[in-house]
Amino acid sequence: MKNIERKLQKIDATGQTIGRMATKIANILRGKTKPEFQPYLDLGDIVEVSNIAKVKFTGKKLGQKEYHHYSGYLGGLKTKKMSEVYLKDPGEVLIKAVREMLPPTKLRVDMLKRLIIK
Repeated sequence: MKNIERKLQKIDATGQTIGRMATKIANILRGKTKPEFQPYLDLGDIVEVSNIAKVKFTGKKLGQKEYHHYSGYLGGLKTKKMSEVYLKDPGEVLIKAVREMLPPTKLRVDMLKRLIIK
């Protein structure tokens, strides 16, 4: 297999909504924007996102959306509101959105490593 040429693509998050930006990022990370796209190959580019604190949320997402994490034990379901996660680290909200838009295969971890949030 030949070497994969990965380009750095910069995205400014100012005024953009999380979901629409996450779909663009997921497509770039997966390599769907390239003509040589193959679903079983990791051909995507590197994505650098800046000004993540100036992102826009529509509706009541900040107050109502919840993230769940289950430890596997009885009573081990942990729930956090999006507003708590966003206040602690605004980039984490984008990472969670992009992660769920990528396919749940072995390639997802390597794709997420190419997402850089400044």
